[in-house]
This record gives sequence, C-alpha cells and structure tokens, in this order.
Amino acid sequence: MELNEIMELDKKYFVNTFGNRTPVCFEYGKGINLWSTDGKKYTDLFAGIAVSALGHSHPKLVEAIKTQAEKFIHCSNLYYVEPQAKLAKALVENSCADKVFFSNSGAEANEAAIKLARIYFKKKGMPEKYEIITLEKSFHGRTLATIAATGQDKYQKPYCPLTPSFTSVPANDLEALKKAINSNTCAVMLEPIQGEGGINLISPEYMKGVRELCDKEGIFLILDEVQSGLGRTGKLFAYQHFDIEPDIFTLAKALGGGFPIGAMCAKDHVAAAFEPGDHGSTFGGNPLACAVGLAVMDTMINEKLVENSAKIGDYFIEQLNKLKEKYSFISEIRGKGLMIGIEVNNGKAKELVTACFENGYLVGNVGPGVMRVLPPLIVTKEDVDGFIKAFDSILTKFAN
Repeated sequence: MELNEIMELDKKYFVNTFGNRTPVCFEYGKGINLWSTDGKKYTDLFAGIAVSALGHSHPKLVEAIKTQAEKFIHCSNLYYVEPQAKLAKALVENSCADKVFFSNSGAEANEAAIKLARIYFKKKGMPEKYEIITLEKSFHGRTLATIAATGQDKYQKPYCPLTPSFTSVPANDLEALKKAINSNTCAVMLEPIQGEGGINLISPEYMKGVRELCDKEGIFLILDEVQSGLGRTGKLFAYQHFDIEPDIFTLAKALGGGFPIGAMCAKDHVAAAFEPGDHGSTFGGNPLACAVGLAVMDTMINEKLVENSAKIGDYFIEQLNKLKEKYSFISEIRGKGLMIGIEVNNGKAKELVTACFENGYLVGNVGPGVMRVLPPLIVTKEDVDGFIKAFDSILTKFAN
C-alpha cells in the first residue's frame, strides 16, 4: 500500500492516541536499518524506544519465532511451559533474582511488583503498609496504578482521581525520601535511569542511600528496569552500576527484542508472598514469547552485546560532547551505555528529531528540551560516525 492510503485507514479506523505520527511506514528491516514503503533507507538509532536490542530481523530471533510457531504458539498456564521455565532460569542465573513472573508488558510487570510488595506485608500481618514512594519525572506505565506511580502530571491529570497510596519525591534528594517514608510505606520504586523523564541519572550515592534506607525501615526497593535493563546501559542490568541489589526489579522492552513480553523478578523471600490464585496472566509467559526471550538472552550474552553497549556508548557520548563544545545550544550530554540524552536549551528538540528523520536517522525526544538516542545494541563505531557527521550538519543549520 502507498503511505497516503495507510494514513487514511489509520485516520478512519484507529483510536488516535499518538497524535500526528511521523509520516512514514516501514516495510522491512535488517540490522540497524529500516526501509520505508517508498524504498527509503533509515538508520534506526531509537530501536522502537529501546525495544529492538538485536536490531531488525536478527537471524537468531527470526529462527526462534519460526521454530516455536511451527510447534505451537500458546497454551494455558495451567500446564508447564518449557520455554517459560528455561527463560526464568536464564534470568535468575544472570541476576540477583531468585524467582520470575512473566507478563506481556512493562506496565504489567510493574503492576505485579506493586501487588507483590503490598501482599507481602498484608500476609505478614501488617495491612497498613501499602504505600509506595516513587520519584518525580518517573514513568512506570499507563495502567491506572502505574500512572499513579508515575511522577509526571501530564500523564496523571486526565485520570484523576488517581489510584491512592502513591507519592512522588525529587530524585537524588535523600532527605526528601526520608521525610516521605512513614508507617504505611511498603516500598520505594524507581528507575535507575529515568527514560521517559529525559534520561535523568540517579547518582550512586543516592541509590546506595535508598538501599540502606529501605533496609533500615524494613521496606522493599523496587527497580523499574523496563527501559534500562538488558544491556542498554552497558551492564546486563542497570542496578549493577551501583553495587546494590533490589528486592524486586522489572523488565520488558528489550527482553523480547520486539516481541511483547515483560518480567517481574524478585528475591525468594519476597516472591513467596505470591501464592496460587494471588496473581496470574492468560498470555504472560506464553511459549512463543519465552522462546524469543531465550534467543535474546542467548544472543546478548554470547555475542557480547552488553560489552558492545558499554564500549560504543562511551564512544558515542564522547563524540556528542565534541558537538556540545561546538554548539552552545547543547547544554548537556548524559547517559550510560546506549541510553543517551541530548539536552538543548533552544526548545527545539522535536524539530531536531524531525531534521534527523529527514536525513535518514531515527531518534526521539522528550518534550522540547531533550533528544533521546537508544540504538540497537549491535550498533557499530561506523554507525555512530555516520550519525555524528549528519548531526553536525543539522546542528549547523539550527545555530544560524
């Protein structure tokens, strides 16, 4: 179909929650590239918002989908599922978790984490401990509970009154967190790097302080690694940068390499609070999703994509900082690994993203002030050099 035909169908039949989308429709992808319906090639440095960690049409991912689909795609969780058991084992063996529960998305994984923290204390005879503290500028999902957990008014206002028992405090302010904790608090929930908030870093001192505070108060530390997890920051899990371990952490996005899957991972003593009937999912942990997840984990580890994320991420940030020195309207380059934010003080982040698109590069923005770069973990130094050259030319036009 032609792009204008697809756009007309979308306008007529699809609920418009995404506004005016970028005027392109992709027909196929390979590696770090996508090709549109009119045959134009794009370099994807956004990876479907940190999802396509292996790039597009990775042979191991494609083979896993084909092999499992030819066997069977779905069965009920009333039965044992071999790929589910194997993926849970792979996640536990490579993390601080002891148990895993699978869902279909990051929001669902965060819902499971919230429910687990609450039910734990209820079963311990402390039903008054149900409140969860999150951070301002955070993002935890679009369900009613995870919107309430999200520390951004723009997501919350349309759905007030919010689900109760969530409060947000400023990031990297330990005193504010101390004041917010009370006898009703059951957990602190935060992102190791805030993605939708603008690639905001959590300081090591703060993270260690939060862990110590949670231990002191007898409450849980929940880390939302939906965007930062699975190699994105140059470590398999972002919590590994801080020399701490969470009680619960959540994953999604990169775990399926593009196929929907989420995971709630927890320490044994916490996970034990979920007993038969306390939680569930029809599609969560289905054979196809878990077979894909296994292929992603295997490829990440065996092809050293986490190490590549760290190495190329450092190089990318170094090259972007050179552009920062050249253009005064770039106020900061921040991030870890291949989770990178470019803050601009001219309020033209969206226009810069559009200019990149017109030059064949896909990147994103968070509001008018921050560009977001989240390439597939297979990105190379040559890919970075190509973008830096094109971006330099784009920036020159915005400097005039």
